[in-house]
Amino acid sequence: MPRATIIELEERRPLPAALLKAREAELILGALPTGAPLIALDRGGAAWSSRDLAERLATWRDHGNGTIAFAIGGAEGLGPAVIERADAVLSLGALTWPHFLVRGMLLEQLYRAQQILAGHPYHRG
Repeated sequence: MPRATIIELEERRPLPAALLKAREAELILGALPTGAPLIALDRGGAAWSSRDLAERLATWRDHGNGTIAFAIGGAEGLGPAVIERADAVLSLGALTWPHFLVRGMLLEQLYRAQQILAGHPYHRG
């Protein structure tokens, strides 16, 4: 699997919540690599197992997608434009998590998926 690259996008102007979500959506969609599948992390998304994630990543990889993008929303969540553009919407649970923890949990799951696909015993579930 390719290395993970974190691109942090932030609208610094104090905007009303709806405008902030829309602006953040513009920034996220504008930063997407061409042709990359987009997985939006959203509380309302599907709950995948680690194996489910590994299988989806393998499918995208096998279809020639060298880059896969994950979007983590701002404090107000992801804008509708990101959810609509997403190839999949993934939930890490109903709890609210700070962004730095979501990044860490996502990176661990990507590592776990890599180990599952390699047949390594790291994943025991």
